[in-house]
Amino acid sequence: MNGRAITILLADDHSIVRQGLAKLLDGDGNLCVIGEARNGKEAVSKVEELKPDVVLMDIAMPILNGIEATRQIKKLNRNTKVTILSMHSNDWFISELFSLGASGYLLKN
Repeated sequence: MNGRAITILLADDHSIVRQGLAKLLDGDGNLCVIGEARNGKEAVSKVEELKPDVVLMDIAMPILNGIEATRQIKKLNRNTKVTILSMHSNDWFISELFSLGASGYLLKN
């Protein structure tokens, strides 16, 4: 690594999930949470503003879901990696997100 921390935007509609992840990730000296979003629309806006290296995103969010947010984020900035963190293990979700350019898919359980 080049000595610079990996910047992360957390996108999940549950504040306790965002806060818990932020606490865990910020404990690693190579990672830095630079923002949080409560819905997909906010995630897209914050990616444009903050230009994080990685977005850790839920699928089921209000206003704009994680699938459409991923589509828009990858159009805005192909270099931003999107990793999905979801309770949904539906094969369609997984294949759709990878076809949109998601880098990873993790189940919350």
